[in-house]
Amino acid sequence: MKNLSELTDFYYKVLFVALKQLEKDRKQLQSRIIVVGVLFTLFCLILYSFVFSKMGSSTDIMIFFAFGYFSLGTIIYKMLIKDYTKEFKEKIMHPLIKELDSNLSYESEQYLSQTYFRDSKIFSSPIDRYSGNDLVYGKIDDVHIEFSDIHAEKNHKNSKGKDNWSTVFKGLFIVADFHKHFKGSTVVLPDSAQSTFGDLIGGWLQSKNFSREELVKMDHPEFEKEFVVYATDQIEARYILSHSLMQKLLHFKTRSKHPLHISFIGQSINLAIEYNKDLFEPSVFRSLLDYKIAMQYVQTLHLCIGIIEELKLNQKLWSKQ
Repeated sequence: MKNLSELTDFYYKVLFVALKQLEKDRKQLQSRIIVVGVLFTLFCLILYSFVFSKMGSSTDIMIFFAFGYFSLGTIIYKMLIKDYTKEFKEKIMHPLIKELDSNLSYESEQYLSQTYFRDSKIFSSPIDRYSGNDLVYGKIDDVHIEFSDIHAEKNHKNSKGKDNWSTVFKGLFIVADFHKHFKGSTVVLPDSAQSTFGDLIGGWLQSKNFSREELVKMDHPEFEKEFVVYATDQIEARYILSHSLMQKLLHFKTRSKHPLHISFIGQSINLAIEYNKDLFEPSVFRSLLDYKIAMQYVQTLHLCIGIIEELKLNQKLWSKQ
């Protein structure tokens, strides 16, 4: 696997010709989006003024227009960037992933099966809508790994019976072989209760989470501040979460800089890293030649594959049983 420096060099040196052409396309697209956005906004304002003059103003009409404006605007925006996004993924993301490791495959319009997401037991809420993109999969050092962007949502009915959608998870979901078959399930979640309410109240709230298995207290103060552990088997959970592995998970969380959820199910480790955006979409309003933009793509890819070395999954410390 290539290191960060090698990947960054490849991004700028090998992909530079494609990047320069894409940068021209990006500038043209940016101008097109601004023009279309202004015209679309003017059209909506004129239409609203016409409706207002005929029917008067009401809260329902304002909500209807606002919803229509943002919904239709989103559809138009996605249509405008569709070809640019496809070209970026074909000319930049695909070769970048192959450079990271030749054993990896990339499918820009595919995503992890919902079965993986459900069986991970990381999220207890039911999922009513599931989507994603940018699936990467393959074997590295005899460790099978898959990851993609995922957006999982739950449906709610408001007082008028209309659908409302809330996000259960949006971000990067990773599944990797752990070279050990677990008899039970161990789930590691961000410790929001203890960090918010303190050790006493937070610990009590953790123990009263009836949607989870038994609370497991770990003999690692730093890990306990960041995470809360639930498992079907206390002994197995402590066997899996050795002091060394807890240190590695803390380091991985620091590197990711985002909320991290983990589970050990079957013979796999599952990691869900929360983000508020699609990670491998091309920048539209910032230059593709910007170093910070480049590093977002490179670092995210390296982080995903780096889990194998970070947690030493390729050293087979646990034999499958």
